[in-house]
Amino acid sequence: MCPLLGGGRGRDVSLPAGLKPPRAILFDWDNTLVNTWPTIVQCYHDTFTALGLTPWTAAEVQDRAHGSLRDVFPSLFGPRAGEAEQIFYETFLRIHIERLEPLPGADALLAHCQSLGCYVAVVSNKVGTNLRAELAHLGWGKWISRAVGAKDAARDKPAPDPIFMALDGTGIAPDETVWMVGDTLADLKCAYAAGCLPVLVGGAEQLSAALLEHPPRLRARNCHELVALL
Repeated sequence: MCPLLGGGRGRDVSLPAGLKPPRAILFDWDNTLVNTWPTIVQCYHDTFTALGLTPWTAAEVQDRAHGSLRDVFPSLFGPRAGEAEQIFYETFLRIHIERLEPLPGADALLAHCQSLGCYVAVVSNKVGTNLRAELAHLGWGKWISRAVGAKDAARDKPAPDPIFMALDGTGIAPDETVWMVGDTLADLKCAYAAGCLPVLVGGAEQLSAALLEHPPRLRARNCHELVALL
């Protein structure tokens, strides 16, 4: 069973029976803690246009743009993958900081996790240097102990390597008391591969067929509901 929490801020929600509170919470970054869809859509638009291809719509980007660029671009652009990545990052580096927008309640969620004594880290498919630049810009280092991004580990999500790197040296082994919280199938697959508890945030109430193959153990619509769950 996967409870979908209802209501909004302040709703009294408790963990399902038999599920222990988390010792560690690993968050995805893009569109889990921060809204970066406008930036991602613009980067894909500029990349497709520069290569003479028809750009994806915003809806197509949100549906298809999952996984790290080093995993996704070779299948999208073939021998021009390197050129495409360069174009993508030219746009990205120009706009990503100025357009960075925390999702509602994200800062309160992180502060609450820390107040509970949880180890908090970020596991993202955003290139690690860019991820840490955004985290520093928001001043969230006071809550987040480690940020692991694409190219930091040998493999990116959905492989479990970034989770293992995020937990390395903490004395915390991946199990059901380690939550992997994210908004995409890659996050769920990563949690399963590492042996952590998969938590889905956002998305439609009805799980897609792809998500049902790696179903979340817990769901929440937004950061406020995650706070209520904890």
